[in-house]
Amino acid sequence: MIEGTCADAFSPLHDLLERNLADGTDRGASLAVVHDGELVVDLWGGEARPGVPWARDTITQVWSVTKTMAALALLTQVEAGFIDLDAPVIEYWPEFGAHGKEKTLVRHLLGHTSGIPGWGAQVSVEDILDLPASEATLVDQPAWYEAGTAPAYQIVCHGHLLDGVVRGATGRSVADILHDDIMAPLGGGFRLGVPDDELDLCADLSNPPPSNIDYSVLGPDHFLIRTIMNPLLLPEAVCNTPAWRRGAVGGAGGHGNARGIALAQALVSHGGEVNGVRLLSPATIDRIFEVQAEGVDQLLSVPVKFGVGYALQMPSAPAIHEGRVCWWTGYGGAIVVNDLDTRTTFAYAENKLADHMVASPRTDTYVTTAFDCVKELS
Repeated sequence: MIEGTCADAFSPLHDLLERNLADGTDRGASLAVVHDGELVVDLWGGEARPGVPWARDTITQVWSVTKTMAALALLTQVEAGFIDLDAPVIEYWPEFGAHGKEKTLVRHLLGHTSGIPGWGAQVSVEDILDLPASEATLVDQPAWYEAGTAPAYQIVCHGHLLDGVVRGATGRSVADILHDDIMAPLGGGFRLGVPDDELDLCADLSNPPPSNIDYSVLGPDHFLIRTIMNPLLLPEAVCNTPAWRRGAVGGAGGHGNARGIALAQALVSHGGEVNGVRLLSPATIDRIFEVQAEGVDQLLSVPVKFGVGYALQMPSAPAIHEGRVCWWTGYGGAIVVNDLDTRTTFAYAENKLADHMVASPRTDTYVTTAFDCVKELS
């Protein structure tokens, strides 16, 4: 059973979700499309937890889609004049300059070229939930390579890096800005740190199938090996626990539904204003498309193109079309795509994880179907 609303022009997207829930491709999921100022798709269905249906306000961990939400929060502070993307990180976070990192710029953090894709010291899940302490651990290590010279995806620590800058510049956390300045006026639907009275809204994740990545050939010094195990975020054993859900790990731990994510990210696709809420100017949005890194990522081992806070169109993501499009995806399949040319944002959030790092067939089909519907409108 699918609930919600869907404009007639987007009925193929409704039918795709219905098929995927019926055949088990999805267990529970939500889809949303904001197009030309209207929420034209707001669908959900399936199971949040055993015996519990996915409801309108169900939220699920969307892994690295969280990075786009953290970036959005930081960009609002660029807009407000508190942060300069071209400034050294040490202007806002002086301690970060330790061990030769004083030339790292804020935009290097947003473009995954900071040289700090993970923690050098061994950390636990409990450690990274303590943001000030784990941010201090990042400070107290040298970069793994020279900042600004190559991409190395900041797989878990990304949000910690942004949070250090934002708190230093404003005295507020990324999570506070997201909740108070962005999500509250837009009606909610995304949490970076789920409060106790909303824990029952969380859908349980299922473990993904075995990965196609052959970790044995990477070697112990490969950046993926050095980060994915430090710490190991097991979906069922770690991410379904209240302690993790309460945390504010801005690289991977955000919980949301497609409607909340799409409405917030439509600030990017709609010139900075959605539903009467203006938080960005076109000039700030233009900076997203300044290429920070292009080439084979040292952690993901696939070709990437990163702008400021978002990925751009790149060969390892075949469903992302060309144009003024910025996007990113989460482990297991969640995704948000902003198309500025058509004033469209698409979001998908699910709890059955696929073998998905940058792209996979299920997510690609949702993206392609959504934007094929948009093309039919023109």
